[in-house]
Amino acid sequence: MSLRPQRGLDSIKPYVPGKPIGEVERELGIHDVIKLASNENPLGVSPKALAAMRGALDAANIYPDGASYDLRTAIAQRFDFSLDDVAVGNGADDLILELSMAYLDDGDEVIASRSSFPIYDIYTSAMRAKMVKVALGPGYRLDLEAMARAINERTRIVYVCNPNNPTGTIVSASELARFLKKVPDRALVVLDEAYAEMVDSSEFPDSLGYVREGRRNVLVLRTFSKVYGLAGIRLGYGFAHRETLAPLFKVKPAFTVNSVAQAAGIAALGDVEFVRFTVSENQKGREFLYGEFRRLNLEFAESHTNFVLVRIGPEAAVVQQRLLREGVIVRPCAGYDLPECLRVSIGTPPQNERFVAALENVLRR
Repeated sequence: MSLRPQRGLDSIKPYVPGKPIGEVERELGIHDVIKLASNENPLGVSPKALAAMRGALDAANIYPDGASYDLRTAIAQRFDFSLDDVAVGNGADDLILELSMAYLDDGDEVIASRSSFPIYDIYTSAMRAKMVKVALGPGYRLDLEAMARAINERTRIVYVCNPNNPTGTIVSASELARFLKKVPDRALVVLDEAYAEMVDSSEFPDSLGYVREGRRNVLVLRTFSKVYGLAGIRLGYGFAHRETLAPLFKVKPAFTVNSVAQAAGIAALGDVEFVRFTVSENQKGREFLYGEFRRLNLEFAESHTNFVLVRIGPEAAVVQQRLLREGVIVRPCAGYDLPECLRVSIGTPPQNERFVAALENVLRR
């Protein structure tokens, strides 16, 4: 008999991250490549977090606090929650894995958009559950009405990515309120808000309010990767009723968040100036790309994030490959069921200008 992997892996398509700069430079024999594919903070790391990480290195020989008590306390105080209503993980991805392990059995169903974060699919399949995909609505927006209609007695988790990745669009407070009224208590609604700090709409929901009022089938995910510039250390956090989080604590690894990441997270929460500057520069870059896409007669989705989805057309994959040869990495979206689109992270002003010049050159040819 030969070794066989568990059957849930048969349906998994491994997540393919944006190409690293070094890989592109090696493959194409070019230099000075810029990466606008992974929605990283182009301004770097929160200075306060960077200082805290350097200080934490002296104790790297000691195991971290497995409960992340100080970090969870800092998050709880920042957002006015009790400690037991806060969870942290090695990136938000880690918390998605933990809640999949905690809540999914063979044959259970999970609902998500066809055009949303692919990690949902991977961990659903790993637990031998079934992913039910719902098409986007008009304007590249999540169709919560269709998602509500897809719920049945086997539904255990519903992912609402808000703002949505890769479209950058949001669902409004009123839309979410109507949706939650249709969700039975047995189904957990996961509001994935990785880009929440960058939203500038008065219609964005107060998702944490649902947790504060005691609703037990709502879990809100956030991350330090984007606005705080800490993608490289992997640190995510979430809010839910303590009884909802308790099963996650049973399955989480013993030391899932390292000591350097814990120190960085605590310090980053206090770096209000860096967050404010990041949000301001991101808004400027977003408006710049809007203007250039309009000039080039390219359709795009109005974004509430640090990226913009732009529709290139049937040649989107070809354009993406030719941009690589120009030294510009952007994200193809065929894997998000949007084969005619590219997702472009907002960079620094020089990076944004270089991308537009390269795009115009490729389209002209």
